[in-house]
Amino acid sequence: FRAKKGFELVSADYAQIELVILAHLSGDANLVAAFNSGVDVHKRTASLIFGVDTEAVSADMRRVAKTINFGVMYGMSAFRLANELRIPRGQAASFINSYFETYSGVARFIEDTKESARKKGYVETIMGRRRYIRAIGSSNKLERAGAERVAVNTPIQGSAADIVKTAMIRVDRALAREGLASRLLLQVHDELILEAPLAEVAAARELAKREMEAVISLAVPLRVSVESGESWGDFH
Repeated sequence: FRAKKGFELVSADYAQIELVILAHLSGDANLVAAFNSGVDVHKRTASLIFGVDTEAVSADMRRVAKTINFGVMYGMSAFRLANELRIPRGQAASFINSYFETYSGVARFIEDTKESARKKGYVETIMGRRRYIRAIGSSNKLERAGAERVAVNTPIQGSAADIVKTAMIRVDRALAREGLASRLLLQVHDELILEAPLAEVAAARELAKREMEAVISLAVPLRVSVESGESWGDFH
C-alpha cells in the first residue's frame, strides 16, 4: 500500500489499548503503576511473576508475560498457555496463578464482571454500549464458560472499539476544522491511517496524536505512536 505521488501515509497506533483498558476497568494498582511509570508492561509483569529485577528479565520471561497479559482477557486456560508456550501444563498453571497473585485486581474484575453479567444478563463498554449474553446462566458447562469469556472480554474489546471509532470522528473533524488537505484513509484494528500532502505530514502527525490521545480520560493515559512514509510497509 503506497501513498499517491506528493503524499505520505501517516500511521497513528494506540499502544496496547486493551491492556490499558483492563488496567482502567480493574483498577489494579500494580498494572496501573506499570503503565503510569512508562516501563515496558510485559517486562514489569515478568519481573513480578518471576521475582527478578526488571533488568534481569530475559526474552523468554518477557514472552511468557506478554502471552499471559493478553491471554487473561480471553479466558486463557493453563492447557492453552502450555500449548502456546510449549511448556508443561503444571508450569503454565503456576504462571497463571502467579499472574493473578500479582494482579489481584484483575482477578477481582474478572469475577465481578461474570457475577454482574449473571445478575443483569448483559455487560457494557466504557461508553455505555450494551451486549446481552443469553447463555451466561446456561446449565451446559461449556456453553456457560464460553459466555463468561464473552462477558469478560466485551467491556475490554468493546471499549477499545468505542475509543477507536470516536478517534476516527475526532481526527476527521479536526482535519476539516484546521483546513488541512490530509484525509483519514483507513482503520486497521487500533491504528488509523491518513494520507497527507508532503507539506502537511508534520501537522497531520501532530493532529492525529493529539486527537487520539484526548478521546477519553482513563486511569492510565492513552498513548499513540505515529509513523509516516511513502509505503505502509515502511513502518510495518
